[in-house]
Amino acid sequence: MQLAPQFLTPADINALPSRAADHRLAYGADPLQFGDLRMPATVGPHPVAIVIHGGCWLTAFADLRYSAALSDALRDTGVATWNIEYRRADHPGGGWTGTFDDVADAVDHLRLLAPSHNLDLARVIAIGHSAGGSLALWAAGRSRLAANSALYRSNSLNLLGTLVLGGPGDLRAFARTDCDICGSPVVARLLGGAADEVPERYAQASPMEMLPLSVRQILITGEHDAAVPQELGDAYVAAACQAGDDARHIVVPGAAHHEYCSPTEATWPVVLQAARTLIGAAA
Repeated sequence: MQLAPQFLTPADINALPSRAADHRLAYGADPLQFGDLRMPATVGPHPVAIVIHGGCWLTAFADLRYSAALSDALRDTGVATWNIEYRRADHPGGGWTGTFDDVADAVDHLRLLAPSHNLDLARVIAIGHSAGGSLALWAAGRSRLAANSALYRSNSLNLLGTLVLGGPGDLRAFARTDCDICGSPVVARLLGGAADEVPERYAQASPMEMLPLSVRQILITGEHDAAVPQELGDAYVAAACQAGDDARHIVVPGAAHHEYCSPTEATWPVVLQAARTLIGAAA
């Protein structure tokens, strides 16, 4: 009898070894407004990957421990990593607009960190897993928001590109299955209502509705990812390319939803190559 394949769980990812960050730094006053900065051993100036964990935008599923091993491994390749924490939809002040405000503040905080840590602000990308992938796309495209948007920031830090690891680019589409995946209607909780109730919020928060983002985008999906399956990535990338964006979708055989964040899995060379491509480093 052929055994079913065994895929990694969130607990497996949290248990991966990683060295402590070089600096834990606050970007705001709330206890959840902080990030872990890991610095390469090279001289610099250093390219930066902003790493955004997922977890259904809820506390119970993940925190920045989940993305620590990925951040540590990227640091070893010469990329500074800014692994951020943020208020999720079930935290006081999270959801609409706090979750997005936190991501924006964390990204823009790199301007304050750059001089003392020799960061190259011309080579900054965002990497997000699952729900964090949607936030990473949003962070890359937020400069296109109208000035009357509740999420608008003047002079937001521009990103070179976004790497999405099993993340939904279309919040309306993901909302059709989020109860099955996350156990509750998390997209409606994040945005304060369903798409037919607050369509203007989906227009400002769902990357699909913000296209074109005008940055390079690479989506990576595991062949067996049931949380954010291949067809969602295909549809998003097709729409992004139709809108004029440089977008690509890579499907990794034998992987599911959590392998992306392990530097010991077959997904790692694909993730690393994609990050290098976005940053502009040699393979």
